[in-house]
Amino acid sequence: MHEQVGTLYSRLMEPNGHRRVRRKDVLENGDMSQSNSGDELDPWTAWAYKPRTISMLLIGACFLIWVSGSLDPESSASGDVVTSVKRGIWAMIAVFLAYCLLQAPSTVLIRPHPAIWRLVHGMAVVYLVSLTFLLFQKRDDARQFMKFLHPDLGVELPEKSYGADCRIYLPENPTSRFKNVYETLFDEFVVAHIVGWWGKAILIRNQPLLWVLSIGFELMEFTFRHMLPNFNECWWDSIILDILICNWFGIWAGMHTVRYFDGKTYKWVGLSRQPNIIGKVKRTLGQFTPAQWDKDEWHPLLDPWRFIQVLTLCIIFMTVELNTFFLKFCLWIPPRNPLIVYRLILWWLIAIPTIREYNSYLQDRKPVKKVGAFCWLSVAICIIELLICIKFGHGLYPKPMPLWLVTFWASAGAALVIFLIIWSWQLHQSLRRKRQ
Repeated sequence: MHEQVGTLYSRLMEPNGHRRVRRKDVLENGDMSQSNSGDELDPWTAWAYKPRTISMLLIGACFLIWVSGSLDPESSASGDVVTSVKRGIWAMIAVFLAYCLLQAPSTVLIRPHPAIWRLVHGMAVVYLVSLTFLLFQKRDDARQFMKFLHPDLGVELPEKSYGADCRIYLPENPTSRFKNVYETLFDEFVVAHIVGWWGKAILIRNQPLLWVLSIGFELMEFTFRHMLPNFNECWWDSIILDILICNWFGIWAGMHTVRYFDGKTYKWVGLSRQPNIIGKVKRTLGQFTPAQWDKDEWHPLLDPWRFIQVLTLCIIFMTVELNTFFLKFCLWIPPRNPLIVYRLILWWLIAIPTIREYNSYLQDRKPVKKVGAFCWLSVAICIIELLICIKFGHGLYPKPMPLWLVTFWASAGAALVIFLIIWSWQLHQSLRRKRQ
């Protein structure tokens, strides 16, 4: 009897300690109930959570009939081949995203609606498949292929180095003696740094880990500055402007956002139960905020294996950021092109459920477990992006890595391995003494 009760309890519990969501535990707009009363969906928003897959299938079929010209082949045959192929590819993507919106598995997130995250899942799969197609092309063909995504692409970019002149004061320039500082301050990467680290703080929710990522990426820029002109920065640009100003401000603002949601009381009331218009508007806007706020418990110093798992997360994070710069260099994509922004937004949307899934994976004490679908997709996309950078970057970097830099990273890697071996041995000795 006790074993049956324990089994039932374990089935009702999530790996991170939260109850598994059941149909009757879902309150208005898909929120988790604060009690076990089994309230039904709010009458005003229940329509958004009822399955209408057949209706959407018929509506989608009618839309395809209209845009494809199936009933009027003569009118659709007047266009050129390139236009027809473009329309066909976009229609193929739209059909797949519609399928994911309706039929893909839901993730751990329920706000603003589970279908939104199913759509993000579909967008991630489309991006992964597109990268795989790009990987099998030649570099020049891939560069010209980018014109189909944006007409301004396919043109070689001028090299821009931020470390050509590191002087703060220019006495020979009477019009602007602090020209180097002004140009750096008003560069597009300043805003990108602040917004990016604000978003990472909301994802990671751990200030020491954020500073490890901040300093680690500056080390990556220093390591690969012989390959990319963008990484050739002045010392004051890298240390003062990037780390101590932009990154700090982004982390500070992000952690304040985290503390706000962490200290908030989550008690959701349905839209129909709001007493006035202002309450209904606030409840509608509140649908785009988290239903609850889970604290991420990384604990990188818990044991050697947890240290390796958290270190893997940091490596993947920095690899994704490095891929941004190498992809735009290899494929001739300027920094202000909207494709860069679209990719970063997509990665941020993918990272939101990925971090939640990975943290739940770390907190799960089951002997046999697997990572979530978004974790798998994130690693797969990161690997394909890296392979594209390696393949298309062949021959573009004539300068070899300095010998002292190779020696430094080899020594750091060896020291890390020795540290983990000693730590594991001490932990093993401690456990053996406790058993005796």
